[in-house]
Parts: sequence; C-alpha cells; structure tokens
Amino acid sequence: MKAMVYTHYGSPDVLQLKEVAKPTPQDNEVLVKVHAASVNAAEWHLLRGKPFLMRLMGFGLLKPKHQILGAALAGWVEAVGKNVTLLQPGDEIFGDLTKCGGGAFAEYVCAREDAFALKPANVTFEQAAAVPLAAVTALQGLRAKGQIQPGQQVLIYGASGGVGTFAVQLAKAFGTRVTAVCSTRNVDMVRSLGADQVIDYTQEDFTKNGQRYDFIFAVNGYHSIFDYKRALNPKGVYVMIGGSMAAMVQAMLLGPVISMTGSQKMGSMGVAKPSQKDLAFMKELLEAGKVVPVIDRRYPLGETAEAIRYLEEGHAKGKVVITVA
Repeated sequence: MKAMVYTHYGSPDVLQLKEVAKPTPQDNEVLVKVHAASVNAAEWHLLRGKPFLMRLMGFGLLKPKHQILGAALAGWVEAVGKNVTLLQPGDEIFGDLTKCGGGAFAEYVCAREDAFALKPANVTFEQAAAVPLAAVTALQGLRAKGQIQPGQQVLIYGASGGVGTFAVQLAKAFGTRVTAVCSTRNVDMVRSLGADQVIDYTQEDFTKNGQRYDFIFAVNGYHSIFDYKRALNPKGVYVMIGGSMAAMVQAMLLGPVISMTGSQKMGSMGVAKPSQKDLAFMKELLEAGKVVPVIDRRYPLGETAEAIRYLEEGHAKGKVVITVA
C-alpha cells in the first residue's frame, strides 16, 4: 500500500510517499481502508519533534517511533480481528488514532475498534474525517472544561480555524449566545455558522469594548490572561487551548492562582482525550444538521507535505483534508 512516511524529524520535506506492507489486524483490531484524513496541529508537532517534551513522552527521542502520521480519519472496515464485536466489514466509520500510534496518512491502517464510531450517513468521508480530533477538542473544551450552560454569553476567540468553526456551532447547539472573534476575511463565513455577533479583531479589541462574557474559549489566543479576566463576568470561565507561547504559559501558571483567589475560573485545557462516546455524540449532531464541518482545502495523499505547510501558516478556514481513496 501507499503511505506518507517520515524516518526522522524535520520540516514537511522529510515526508516521502512510499510503498509499505499492508497491515494485518490483530484479534482486537479492525483493518480500515482510509478514504480521507484531516491534518491537525498535532501532525506538524510530531513531524518536527517539537516541543522536545513530546519526544520524552514516548514518541521517539532521536527518531519517530511511529513513521506514518495522521490521527483523524474516515473510511470503511475491510476486515476485523476475531475478538471484534461492534464493527463488521463494510461499515463506514470515522475515528481518532491518537492512542493507536496514528497511521491515517496511508491507504490502510489497523487500530482497536474502540477508536472508531459509525460514520453519519449524511456527511461525506472528507467531512467525517474533519471531526474526530478538532470537533472532539471543541466539545471537551466547552462541555467538560468550560461546563457550558444554555443561556450563557460565550466568546470564541479564533473562530475560523479547525477547532473554532466546530466550537461556534457546538456553543450554539448548547443554547448559548455566541460572540465569535476572527479576521476580516473570515467574518462572513463565521457568521454563516450561526454566531450571534462576529468581532473583527483587526478593527476592534473585544477586551476593551466593555462587554462581559460567562465563558471565553480561546482557541487561538494572544491576549494577556489579565485582558481575558477583564472581559469575564464575576463568575466567568476562561479556557485556553491554543495561541502564543506567552499566553499558554500564563494560562497554565497564573490561571490556577487566579482561580483559587477569586470567583472566576481560568486555565488551559491540555490535550483532548480520544473518546468513542464523544464521537457518537458528534454523530448525532451531524445527523441532525446542527454541526456541519467546514473544509478549506483538500489534498491528495502524495501532497500531504503541502497540506501540512498550509496548515502551519495559520490561515486555514476550517479543516484541511487529505483525500486518500
């Protein structure tokens, strides 16, 4: 089978399209023919081996432990191991291979059946591949970390990216009033996702306009934590998942201190956890039409390096998808 392989850390240039052995499923695994996979920030961090702490966490100190990237995918089951009970050949599925070593940037991959859920019938494979990492990250940030509640005033900072586009739609599905922050060129797109108000950060600083929010979700935050604090209601919650290194450090170190000394809760989210239950929840929302994946660009498997470069630039509107089959 064909796969995008990297044998050492570096820029996207180290990726090579190679012929490798087609995997065979173990007793508790399924063999999936990959139709599409999405590119996420995790891929370029793993590709470059940065931050270095990732290497110490078991991804390979001097060279990558797993040589095929890709965690979020959609496809169909080609074969199953003898202990697999929930899936069968022919099932259309989508899933997250984060705990299985990745491998989605290939024509076939094997993984445990609990990494997958049945694909919603009303979305394409490309749309389904956009969901497992980005949408679940948004879901866990809003629901588990932020404890989002109907009727709240919610602000999504970085609303036009992969996680942000899902966060806007999920926050609306939870019955909140959503203010979305993005750049000029993305205002109309973000408004089409259902945001009640869209702020162009090149024209207005939301931390200085006097509005207060019950929950701020910083998908791509660059403000000081004290700016976010000023924009929160007295019992508001601030959750950061991405942005500048300075903002991340503030969220991790100062967030817990602020939370202990006042009524506002502030901090970083950390890494989303793969969850079959959350995938099933997203399947329901997709089938109901409450969430529609936004895809910016599609690339063939052989152009995965170009896809990662484009995502690294930080201007993608929604998701970048690799079409494999």
